Amino acid sequence: MGTGEERRSGVDRRRRRGHSRRRGRRREPDKVQQAAVSNRKKKKQKRATFDILSGTILIVAVCVFVFSLYQLVMMLIPYHTGGQEYDEIQDLAITADGDGAGFSVDFDALLEINPDTIAWIRFDEPSIINYPVVKSADNNEYLTKTFAENDNKLGAIFMDMRNSSDFSDRNTIIYGHHLNVSPDMFSRLHLYEDEEFCKEHPDFYIYTPDGKVRTYTVFSAGIVNAAADNYDIEFESDEAFEQ
Repeated sequence: MGTGEERRSGVDRRRRRGHSRRRGRRREPDKVQQAAVSNRKKKKQKRATFDILSGTILIVAVCVFVFSLYQLVMMLIPYHTGGQEYDEIQDLAITADGDGAGFSVDFDALLEINPDTIAWIRFDEPSIINYPVVKSADNNEYLTKTFAENDNKLGAIFMDMRNSSDFSDRNTIIYGHHLNVSPDMFSRLHLYEDEEFCKEHPDFYIYTPDGKVRTYTVFSAGIVNAAADNYDIEFESDEAFEQ
């Protein structure tokens, strides 16, 4: 048996070990808490990174949308302003009843605006084809210039430079744009690809400054190559022309 001091010493050592074990167990919750704090920080960092990335993508998408809208508006403005110009020209130079009867053209007013004026072309349907006709020294000038000689994608309706201005040729060629985003100019001529439409609206009219009105009948409609015989204007005889 040990002495009382030895027993106390043993007890003290056990107490110290017990305290040491208890202090060790107290550190474990601290580690858990630190891990939880670390996880929260990582989540916040991930969320911040995601927010930055999402915000960047949103800003880029908005910029792309605004730029595309701007491009669209800039593309459509010329068609709108060009259409307004031709509406004003019609109001200035055309006199007609509501049903189109009594149609007449003030060529003096048109010639004041543009000395290249040679005629007016009108369709019953599509009725939007109702324009002055000009002729230039080349076939490029009025591709991007309106009747009032403003730069515009609509251009103008113009006669082939090789033709006679009095429509005396066997084959007179008149040009006008086909526009994918606007019904103006010759964009509606494709309606004549429908045989029924062609039968219902076979005629169109050419008015000239000498007071004559020429009526033409549509007998064929389609898309042809730029080098096709349709663009020939000189023929040896009527028989060659009719072929």
